[in-house]
Amino acid sequence: MSEQLTFPQGFMWGVAGAGHQIEGNNVNSDSWLLEHVPGTTFSEPSGDACDHYHRYPDDIAMVAALGFNSYRFSLEWARIEPEEGEFSTAALEHYRRMLVVCHENHLTPIVTYNHFTCPRWFGVKGGWEVSANAEYFARFCERATAHLGDLIGVACTLNEPNLGIMLQSIGVFPSDETVAKAPYRLAAARAVGSDTFSSFPTCCQQLPVRDTLIKAHRLGYNAIKSGRGDFPVGITLAMFDHQAVEGGEALCDQIRQQVDDVFLDAVRNDDFIGVQNYTRMRYGSKGILPPEAGVELTQVHYEYWPEALEATIRYAANYTGRPILVTENGVATVDDSKRIEFVRRALMGVERCVQDGIAVKGYCYWSVFDNFEWGMGFQPTFGLIAVDLATQVRTPKPSAAWLGNVARTNAL
Repeated sequence: MSEQLTFPQGFMWGVAGAGHQIEGNNVNSDSWLLEHVPGTTFSEPSGDACDHYHRYPDDIAMVAALGFNSYRFSLEWARIEPEEGEFSTAALEHYRRMLVVCHENHLTPIVTYNHFTCPRWFGVKGGWEVSANAEYFARFCERATAHLGDLIGVACTLNEPNLGIMLQSIGVFPSDETVAKAPYRLAAARAVGSDTFSSFPTCCQQLPVRDTLIKAHRLGYNAIKSGRGDFPVGITLAMFDHQAVEGGEALCDQIRQQVDDVFLDAVRNDDFIGVQNYTRMRYGSKGILPPEAGVELTQVHYEYWPEALEATIRYAANYTGRPILVTENGVATVDDSKRIEFVRRALMGVERCVQDGIAVKGYCYWSVFDNFEWGMGFQPTFGLIAVDLATQVRTPKPSAAWLGNVARTNAL
């Protein structure tokens, strides 16, 4: 008989989604613009997405009925401040109603203030490439917290501000010099009658963006903490399990310092660190190593390696001494049994961390739905719940029932 693994009392079991990826028709955002310009790098537009903007009451009730006790979602800055300095009370009230529905369904709302997408006007001002623009984010955080803070359970300022520098460091994203002259970037600028346009993470120069996002986090954190309500505030970071093989130690340490340590240094006094992990990265004497022979790949072509989560939790906790909240972990696969196996193995690692005294506060699976995965469109299926995009019918997968039961019983 297999041993039952239990988790601490009050452990947050959640599912995660992001506004632009599931709400639909986020027409004032930088991403919507980039999806529609000539030469776009997006395989398809987001369109209606999962129409979560209108269907959230039933969606949130479904999450609760499955057995979860938390729901992570994001605010859409482009809806709340569609033009510079013009804040929409109607949009703020929409997110307030979402928070109320979470509480009515006994779900702790984990709110991300910015999950990549920004208003178009922000992109015209140079986006995160311009250091002074961090002040606009702080103003947004102040206004949103004043309207919503009494209902927020946990807050994340920014989603994966290190993602761009991470993907550039391993050769997935182009150099800053290349992206500055990229046709889709120039097309976006022309579309809004500007000589510049910047959008994180794909349409920007990563080095200046990194420094501005760190500044924005600090300003946003302070604005949220000094506002309405009393709840923990942190950040979410994209983290690989960095592994060096013989001769690759120096490169491994260099990249980890660039993509992890710089950000962990900046947030070591936050209430928690949000860890987001999907796979490992291997380094050899001649550079980044391809997937190891015989290791299964996911739909998005990286290694199926659920044990990576444990390594990243341990690294973030040991480096900062702060509590950890797993804000994203999941797998893109058409075989739902492989999803269950992935999460089971990942959670075994989480439980080992807990047993070793690491303060892991919760686990959020990415994602709640098969949704819009940015440049890859709707093809990758990370979701616990399938969505028929033609009819918007939701169909929970066996993995949803399985993980919901883990959540309900607080045991694996």
